[in-house]
Amino acid sequence: MDCIKTGRLIASLRNEKGLTQKNIADALGIQSKTVSKWECGVSHS
Repeated sequence: MDCIKTGRLIASLRNEKGLTQKNIADALGIQSKTVSKWECGVSHS
């Protein structure tokens, strides 16, 4: 999986919907820094 492309897609879709990283994090029950890491292409194996 290409983490950078996936992160860009997440950020693009989030911005299209006018959502913040915190909005996404709250909806998923995770921390906003996790969403930030996803969008930056940081992956944890």
